[in-house]
Amino acid sequence: MLKTLRARMKQGYRTSNYPATDPVLPDRFVGLPVISQSLCKANCSKCIEVCPQGALSRVDEDKIALDMGLCLFCGECMTVCSEKAITFSRDYRLAARKREDLYISGETFRLAEQLDKKAISLFGHSLKLRQVSAAGCNACEADTNVLGTLTFDLSRFGIQFVASPRHADGILVTGPVSQNMALALKKTYDAVPPPKLVICVGSCAISGGPFAQNPEVNNGAGAIVPVDLYIPGCPPHPWTILDGLLRLLGRI
Repeated sequence: MLKTLRARMKQGYRTSNYPATDPVLPDRFVGLPVISQSLCKANCSKCIEVCPQGALSRVDEDKIALDMGLCLFCGECMTVCSEKAITFSRDYRLAARKREDLYISGETFRLAEQLDKKAISLFGHSLKLRQVSAAGCNACEADTNVLGTLTFDLSRFGIQFVASPRHADGILVTGPVSQNMALALKKTYDAVPPPKLVICVGSCAISGGPFAQNPEVNNGAGAIVPVDLYIPGCPPHPWTILDGLLRLLGRI
């Protein structure tokens, strides 16, 4: 017993002070894309051609846009652009309330807004979520699961994952929603008592990700259930997920 207590005292306090202080991000972290339209060459399509997802498109002769809902954050567009018109910052704040807000064409991004006052009064201090892996690869699931560890300690914000949708306030969806999981997702959503929330985590849950347009998937959860929060990434970092959840609840 004494050895256990000594080991615990030696370890000290391990939980991050977020959101009071900014999180410590890994050196290789790839965050919010930044597009400098003034550096983009007219009629150049190198970044568009190299993107494996088709996430980049040209909105006019000398202006491009990027869909973060499709983006895998692979960085190929940044590598191929000699003018550095596209770069990836270290900003981990990526969540948005509307699907169209994930389309960016400049250096600014509209962050997720909080729920309305009535919803905040219901969910702001206690939010129970049922996680649904709709044919995910387990990357988004792993980064969601790690929020329960000492570093993040999701429960200190009153957010918890529950085993039954009947005990939940909403569902958190990962994966591209395969045809085999579409009915399961719909039944899980229907089993959650209203009012309820739906949160999409990862490019697969938002748009189908690498499997988009495949006949075996539904190109994300939005085709099956209404979505209240989109958290892009492949997978999104745990800090990105936590930031999105807290913004939705008005805690940031």
